[in-house]
Amino acid sequence: MNFQHPDENGYYGEFGGAFVPEALYPNIQELQQIYLEIMESVDFQKEFQKLLKNYVGRETPLYYAENLSKKYSTNIYLKREDLNHTGAHKINNAIGQALIAKKLGKKRVIAETGAGQHGVATATACALLGLDCTIYMGEVDMKRQALNVARMKMLGAEVIPATSGSKTLTDAVNEALEAWINHSQTTHYLIGSAVGPHPYPDMVTRFQSVISKEIKQQLYEQTGRENPNYLIACIGGGSNAGGAFYHFLNEPEVKIIAAEGGGLGVSSGKTAATTALGSLSILHGSQSLVILDDEGKVIEPYSISAGLDYPGIGPLHAHLFKKGRAEFLSINDDEALKAAFQLAQIEGIIPALESAHALAVLDKKTFLERDVVVLCLSGRGDKDMETYLANMNSQ
Repeated sequence: MNFQHPDENGYYGEFGGAFVPEALYPNIQELQQIYLEIMESVDFQKEFQKLLKNYVGRETPLYYAENLSKKYSTNIYLKREDLNHTGAHKINNAIGQALIAKKLGKKRVIAETGAGQHGVATATACALLGLDCTIYMGEVDMKRQALNVARMKMLGAEVIPATSGSKTLTDAVNEALEAWINHSQTTHYLIGSAVGPHPYPDMVTRFQSVISKEIKQQLYEQTGRENPNYLIACIGGGSNAGGAFYHFLNEPEVKIIAAEGGGLGVSSGKTAATTALGSLSILHGSQSLVILDDEGKVIEPYSISAGLDYPGIGPLHAHLFKKGRAEFLSINDDEALKAAFQLAQIEGIIPALESAHALAVLDKKTFLERDVVVLCLSGRGDKDMETYLANMNSQ
């Protein structure tokens, strides 16, 4: 089975599709018809690869974490996406989509953001390429990610607080979609996660697949083998996970593990553990697993990580879960915090809270001494220092 790509209608098995208001049909159809042609063109790839190398700073290191490896009696490699320009993997997709927006003749870009990493990446790409930029961010997230809000504003973006619902990522997406409907002729909606109507999940995953492409090459250079035994990434909507998994999806010997935001526990009512609790539903333009209440309404998700408190999951990942191709683990707030402090204190790397969820998987699995474990460190922890400071005495 080929897990990498959706069918012609944008479905990965039963998940995906494009469920959008009539006003957005022309935009979505235009993207569906032309995104692969643009992305695969020689001119586009030449410009994109040049920017990834000389502006973003790729390739990012695949770092053998010696101290972490000793602790868990195995071989752990960290894919250092935290070392990208802007401090996370989000820039890979932001640069790609901003280039597509220019090719389509759009003058303005809008985007949603949770932790602010995608917002910063989008504002960065727009500043570089001369595009107007508006970012929608939940009011709650703006308070807990104030540093990233300041960075977006300094980069020239307008940051609009989403004040509906839980005032977090879900609401930011809702308000960004509404704005796109009202300005669809001149505006490109730059979705940061592997969610939304087709072709977004595929487009975002393809742009992020540079992560797994590099992992294969770097692992071979360091160990003489392309494939690890285990591949681990955190997952909210699924952009870094999709990028880290992409080139390994059809390699059945590679065990894939995704770490979801468990919040205060799966049964606590304050969680974002979609695969544990989700049902088949439509959210933000595609059919996938969504956490619903007893009345069928989307719940307000919760995670200590602003990038993981999303009540759904990208259709590719829902398919991987349904088919058993990937294992999904729920990581609670306290487990993520413990893992973050541990990495800082034994490897000298402060991870983003999102990435800390992936690190916490190391305490939930047992590895052999000969195993090779690759973990995607999706972002750096600068933006989360306030949360870390508040929890320092409990670690």
